[in-house]
Amino acid sequence: MRKSTRCLAAATLALTLASASQSQAVTVTMACGTVGMELQMCKDGAARWAKKTGNTVNIFESPNLTNDRLGLYKQQLAAKSSDIDVYQLDIVWPGQLAQHFVNLKTKVPAAEVNAHFKGIIAANTVDNQLMALPWFTDAGLLYYRTDLLAKYGYKSAPKTWAELATMAKKIQDGEQKTNKAFTGFVFQGKNYEGLVCDAMEWIVSHGGGTVVDASGKVTINNAKAAKALDTAASWIRTISPAGVTTYGEEEARGIFQAGNAAFMRNWPYAWALGQGDDSKIKGKIGVAPLPSGGAGNAATLGGWNLGVSKYSKNQDAAISLVRYLTGPEEQKIRAIEGAYNPTIVSLYKDKDVLAKNPFFGSLYSVFTSAVARPSGPTKTKYNQVSQAMANAVTDVLTGKKKGQAAVAKLSADITRIKGRAW
Repeated sequence: MRKSTRCLAAATLALTLASASQSQAVTVTMACGTVGMELQMCKDGAARWAKKTGNTVNIFESPNLTNDRLGLYKQQLAAKSSDIDVYQLDIVWPGQLAQHFVNLKTKVPAAEVNAHFKGIIAANTVDNQLMALPWFTDAGLLYYRTDLLAKYGYKSAPKTWAELATMAKKIQDGEQKTNKAFTGFVFQGKNYEGLVCDAMEWIVSHGGGTVVDASGKVTINNAKAAKALDTAASWIRTISPAGVTTYGEEEARGIFQAGNAAFMRNWPYAWALGQGDDSKIKGKIGVAPLPSGGAGNAATLGGWNLGVSKYSKNQDAAISLVRYLTGPEEQKIRAIEGAYNPTIVSLYKDKDVLAKNPFFGSLYSVFTSAVARPSGPTKTKYNQVSQAMANAVTDVLTGKKKGQAAVAKLSADITRIKGRAW
């Protein structure tokens, strides 16, 4: 984006904030997540907006797990409750919740909207209406212990899942001689949305398709998808503990950050925490693309966005808060302090951001080409599809089914959910 356009957008936002501060002060309630540094950074950003405008922000602490959060949101919105003005929305939710949110397309200048990645804006657009503004984006990454790779003779991160398994086993066996709690690889194995994200990466990287393709066709029942799930199951009790099937993001991070794992699949937020003063592995962490299963690397697109409830009694102030928090100033702060990936293109060339998060530049293509979950083609039925997928993958990881039986049943389940059409 040209500098003049950025300046115009910033000036417009400044005028909006000034206008908000001149009107009667109101209280806005915002729902924020609590994973890692998320809650504190949400509070800090909201406080900065409140100071600029003279308004007050109450923070509603949402559940950690995305499934629990969505269930709570649906209850609030179905009741047309005005208790929450601003919602933090997962990238896969706009199609499910669109009828409950203000169309920001007519409320936010085009220059502000166009500063964000086009693909993320598209994901937040339903029937040509902009349901939310992007706050931060995500893509799955492989974290590894640089010191342990060197100790055991490895010069770089694994390029394939097979290499990861070999390296993780060698390091695990060596470290367990002095640390029985040590494990090779941790990831999000609990039956919830996080497992769907991990499974998408396994399946796509093996060439198994995207579960449901862009046309709405169910594609999961194939040998490559089955192999991907069987491969993941082979990690359990060999390079991953049996308990990994109960891990969410924070459980995996806790083990890795305590120095008890060689590799971890997680989101970018784990970087800043791993480099914190209280981390046992500060300065010993590397980040790389997730390995390939033979069909290239795949990282699931994640990320969160901010939308304004149609039932809010303070919509103007709520929109002002959303515009401020998703603007370049706040996104830069969040990138530097919390390793949250910006959705504003220009920040990936910002020297301050890259100094704190060097992998933002080297892994830029991972973030810009991340694989979407099938929320687009499945529309309002995505939550049912996601749960069916999580159940199927859990069956394989826990040994109840082999990959081929699981993908065949999943295909039948998704076809039933689809009915005559999405």
